[in-house]
Amino acid sequence: MFVFALAVVFKLCSIQFIQGDDYRALAEERTVKNHEIPANRGNVYSADGSLLATSIPKYDIRIDAVQPKDVIFNKYITALSDSLSNYSGKPISYHQNAISKARSNKNRYFLLARNISYSDYIRLRNFPMLNLGAIKGGLIVEQTTRREHPMGGIAERTIGYERIDEKGNITRPGIDGAFGEKYLRGENGSRLKQKIGNGQWKPIVDYNQVEPKDGYDVYTTIDVNIQDIAHHSLLGQLEKYEADHGCAVVMDVKTGEIKAISNLGRNKDGKYYERLNYAVGESHEPGSTFKVMALMAALEDKVIDTSTIVDTKNGSKRFYGRTISDSRGYGKISAARALEVSSNIGLATILDDHYSKQPKKFINRIKNWHLNETLGVSIIGEGKPVIPEPGDAIWSKNALPSMAYGYNMQMTPLQTLTFYNAIANNGEMVKPRFIKAVKEFDREIEVFDKELLHQKICSDKTLAEIREILKNVILRGTGKRMYSENFSMAGKTGTARTDYNNYEEWRKDRKYISSFAGYFPADHPKYSCIVVIHKPSTKVGYYGADVSGPVFKRIAQKIYTETPLIDEIETLEVVNTNVEQEFESYYEIAQTYKTIMPSVVGLPAMDALALLENMGLKVKLSGAGIVKSQSVEKGNKVKPNQIIVLGT
Repeated sequence: MFVFALAVVFKLCSIQFIQGDDYRALAEERTVKNHEIPANRGNVYSADGSLLATSIPKYDIRIDAVQPKDVIFNKYITALSDSLSNYSGKPISYHQNAISKARSNKNRYFLLARNISYSDYIRLRNFPMLNLGAIKGGLIVEQTTRREHPMGGIAERTIGYERIDEKGNITRPGIDGAFGEKYLRGENGSRLKQKIGNGQWKPIVDYNQVEPKDGYDVYTTIDVNIQDIAHHSLLGQLEKYEADHGCAVVMDVKTGEIKAISNLGRNKDGKYYERLNYAVGESHEPGSTFKVMALMAALEDKVIDTSTIVDTKNGSKRFYGRTISDSRGYGKISAARALEVSSNIGLATILDDHYSKQPKKFINRIKNWHLNETLGVSIIGEGKPVIPEPGDAIWSKNALPSMAYGYNMQMTPLQTLTFYNAIANNGEMVKPRFIKAVKEFDREIEVFDKELLHQKICSDKTLAEIREILKNVILRGTGKRMYSENFSMAGKTGTARTDYNNYEEWRKDRKYISSFAGYFPADHPKYSCIVVIHKPSTKVGYYGADVSGPVFKRIAQKIYTETPLIDEIETLEVVNTNVEQEFESYYEIAQTYKTIMPSVVGLPAMDALALLENMGLKVKLSGAGIVKSQSVEKGNKVKPNQIIVLGT
């Protein structure tokens, strides 16, 4: 027993004096530690400064019902309950009983208000007892932030967000996600909290040990007016044609700035919302919009010219055991006309006649335009284009004829639009751009300028020819129903089958992708635009000119009729250098010597009036215009309230 007692004493001394610091640190670590305080994310703005996404602070107000002394608790409980009653609308007795019960149950984390705004937070922390702070009054304040989009569902997926789940997995769509880590996220702060049981942690003091640093603000290229136009134009057509999903993108021709991007998909209830970023992320067979690239390649390689005659037969032609069809027979037509009427046979014949023995020549032309590469846009999840070449698993003798009208390959809508934008931009291919600058208040952190992808995609001759054909598509081709006398457009319709791996099943339930890509005005393009709609109801219609074309036209029309235009004009005010120098000279004198009369002859009457009245003088004007005389000569002393008469 004596030895056992000695062992106990030895262990106690060891714990107290040898291991004491370690155990105390461990105990403190388990009961007191710093908790991370998330920083406010930076705001996302449109091109004109309209708010697209912002972090709204929200607060939970609690009370440590045990912390206040009996004297303080008994003194303020009724007044606190009265204030809470006025705030919540519940009876005074309800709050008084609830807080008193919390005190008797030794509740050190009793909730008074959840998820309230900053103004309500200021109001509550000034209530009786709570205004005494954490030590005397038991006040506990916890702040969180919530991301909000003032424009609602419009461009919500493009604006995006950054979310981290319980396992640390990060979801980062859109602009908010792309620039969250580098710019928007900010630096988190920390706050010391004490564990009070049941997994709850109570702040020890009512201030942060390390204040969080807010993130930078991102200014996008989005124009809210054009975005609204694109969103509602696309939405109306999706609803009319009961389509599965679709997208619309509007780009500034010269700079590559994305002015609007709308992506809408249908949920199980038939409602449309920003489900995915189809414009950036969805690669699919482009269909007839690729015929422009096919014809341009042939023109640029000089294997044909626009007047080359192509025999499209009676609307059906066999290629290597496979039949290619047109909507009707066009017979022998020019290569230019083949694109205007969107003849599958015409374009397939051109590529097969001139590239079947040297397919790499055509593929290399496509690669030279970077159509086999992603654009490298800032938004995460860009779809990869698929351009097959000899040796690939999907290559066959029919590959070239199929590619001629946009099959056996894949591109995203934004990749297609970038090429059409280059046609509108005199051959200069620019990278699509979603943001203009990153700022901290008014200080620019980083500015994003135009980026070139290709200096010149083709010769001026090819460019002029293809632009003329794209105008004729609207005037007399497949897009002639889109023609308007009020404004000009140029572009190409597209209709492609989709989900056709099992042809027999497809014939029972036909699905198409309808598209239109182009630019406006036709002669001096300002904007390029693409509209792609997936799986419209074939009972209503499915051709690109009928489904996507009207969206393109509506966007173009509304931009030019509803979007405010701002013109700069030169100032009408002519500066007289001598008068300016005289004014500056005597204004300085007037500010330094309040009793010395300056010369105001030659100054505008209103400027002279302001100058003299600032000196404490009373001024009488005899007319308007330029001052020609003054009743008190320059250099004379004047008194406060002295009357000065100015002649004009």
